[in-house]
Amino acid sequence: MNYVLFDEARRNNLLPLTFLRPVADIRFGILTIREKWEKYLKCKTSTLTEEYLAARYPLVKEKDNVIINGAICPNDDLVKEIGKLKPGQALVKGDTVIAMFLNEKDFEVQSGAIEEIETEADYLEIFNTWDVFTKNGEAISADFELLTKGRKSKAIPSHCFAVAPEKIFIEEGAEILVSTLNASEGPIYIGKDAVVMEGTNIRGPVALCDYAQTKMAAKIYGATTIGPYSKVGGEVNNSVIFGYSNKAHDGFLGHSVIAEWCNLGADTNTSNLKNTYDTVKLWNYPDEAFIDTGQQFCGLIMGDHSKCGINTMFNTGTVVGVSSNIFGSGFQRNFISSFKWGGVAGFTTFQPRKAIEVARGMYKRRNLEFTDTDAQLIEDVYNLTHNYRRM
Repeated sequence: MNYVLFDEARRNNLLPLTFLRPVADIRFGILTIREKWEKYLKCKTSTLTEEYLAARYPLVKEKDNVIINGAICPNDDLVKEIGKLKPGQALVKGDTVIAMFLNEKDFEVQSGAIEEIETEADYLEIFNTWDVFTKNGEAISADFELLTKGRKSKAIPSHCFAVAPEKIFIEEGAEILVSTLNASEGPIYIGKDAVVMEGTNIRGPVALCDYAQTKMAAKIYGATTIGPYSKVGGEVNNSVIFGYSNKAHDGFLGHSVIAEWCNLGADTNTSNLKNTYDTVKLWNYPDEAFIDTGQQFCGLIMGDHSKCGINTMFNTGTVVGVSSNIFGSGFQRNFISSFKWGGVAGFTTFQPRKAIEVARGMYKRRNLEFTDTDAQLIEDVYNLTHNYRRM
């Protein structure tokens, strides 16, 4: 069977996190949603997404295809029900299409031309950017069970203080120096070749993914994910960092989502609670307006390749787009669109040529190749976000 993960309308609610990726490639818990499905299905998947992303995420069609909603996380019940689908059938819950079985000639299926099978299964899904951190504890716990079931953890070093050690899993190659690991409120997962530097205090649920690092005396509260190859210091609470991004110094990051290839300068701080204790409003791309999240705690949503200078202060409920560079004293505005250069004193446009040059340099530092496809994606997002730069 050929499996395809598809984007639907909600991907726009997940901008700027989905400017450079399909919804399924959002890190949520320990794994991305795609990685979860591929572990359950035991095969690789392709993607049905926006045309400009297709060069990076090509669609693969075969005679028989099951296409699955990329915003929905798998579980045993869903996988069993999807496995029972016959050609021309869809698994749905209310107005949500979870999966469809399509022949290649019927791939561009029209609404109403398919038999709907209603499911009563519960599942984890994301609709909005803030779901990534508000539901992250549940996602970490589910991934922890998936990744560690039937396996034995590397031993917790004797020089560490561990609470609820049965809920701590350490992969091979990980190095944990003198630290505190408290899994009483949720599991702690330490990935392959990750480094926990001395003095780190971790309170689960927390995922430190492969090759990630916590710096000395870091304070990591649940429910937090530190993605692959990321470096984190200071204080972090209920935040998700996708990967290849750094918050290596002191400062507070709370109730936030940071995409890939971002860097937060020393003593960057995010406000995650309003002085009035009101619920937080956050910029929404489809509405081109701030909408009520219903959340009392909400910090920073930052798109890929964006950065901020030392001592940057972000207001409660701030959205930063792709490839923006923010610096200067005072609280920044609550919405900073893509390819902006500046801060409180004013912004200029960060030209894509320069953004590509910086991105290529970052890839090189990590011994990765920045391809022509990567460069074209940055150009595409620059063009897509032109109108927002006028705001």
